[in-house]
Amino acid sequence: MSSEPPPGSGQPPPEDDPFRKQPPPAGGSGSPYGDQPPYGSQPPPPHGGGGDPYGGGGYPTDPLAGMPPLADSGKRTLARIIDMILVGVVVWLLTWGFGVTEYDVDTDQVEYSKSFVQSLVAAVLFIGYDTFMIAKTGQTLGKKLLNMRVANLDNGATPSVQTSLIRAAVLWIPFAFCCACIWTAIAGGWSFFDKPYKQGLHDKSAKTVVVSTGT
Repeated sequence: MSSEPPPGSGQPPPEDDPFRKQPPPAGGSGSPYGDQPPYGSQPPPPHGGGGDPYGGGGYPTDPLAGMPPLADSGKRTLARIIDMILVGVVVWLLTWGFGVTEYDVDTDQVEYSKSFVQSLVAAVLFIGYDTFMIAKTGQTLGKKLLNMRVANLDNGATPSVQTSLIRAAVLWIPFAFCCACIWTAIAGGWSFFDKPYKQGLHDKSAKTVVVSTGT
């Protein structure tokens, strides 16, 4: 039996992890100046001078080096819609089976308590779905269909259960209380404007990125 931890366990990814960042090709960057910067270039800033928004050190290697290209934000949105439809069907079946509907209208009263219960069930299922799927393979069904996956920003590996839970909780907990679709749109839509990593707010909280699988 292998002693190597499975992907997503929170341990450093094994050497044969297919999602591990690949080292740069031998021979360096191919600069005609060798190890010296070209004439007129500025020397790198001192240690701690930036580059990594998460405080990873000085003038460092690009965190995306050796990783697949970042996924298109439009495709990410479509994948999220697919996942919401799939999980939404399960939510509707569960709440319908237990007699919980979005709202019930009496002669002069609308009962919103059932609406909250339905939203709470939806948030729990979405969190569980996202956490399980991302920690297992880095892909929800929507992301798998559109050829993309979630990766740790620091090493490119499949996120751990803890990281996946943080990511899912930031995205879906507000779904149960207020502004359900609005918050989901803001958190996910943030990737359209974020630079340089195209992260949603949930990605920033978990330090993850979404990359193309290239297949």
